[in-house]
Amino acid sequence: MSDQRCTELEIKLAYQEDIVKALNDVVCNQQESIDRLEQTCRYLMQRLQEVTQGPIADISDQEKPPHY
Repeated sequence: MSDQRCTELEIKLAYQEDIVKALNDVVCNQQESIDRLEQTCRYLMQRLQEVTQGPIADISDQEKPPHY
């Protein structure tokens, strides 16, 4: 293999390594975002269950304020 061709292959490999690293960083950042969103979703679902299972006050059962 000629030195020029070997150099070209090394350059291409270096670019590909940079691209793979950049893509890996993007994937890692996306996974962190997904993890945060899933955690938030679980928290909101838990809060929704707590609120819907709690006592629901009927407006008609509430006493009117004394000034009425």
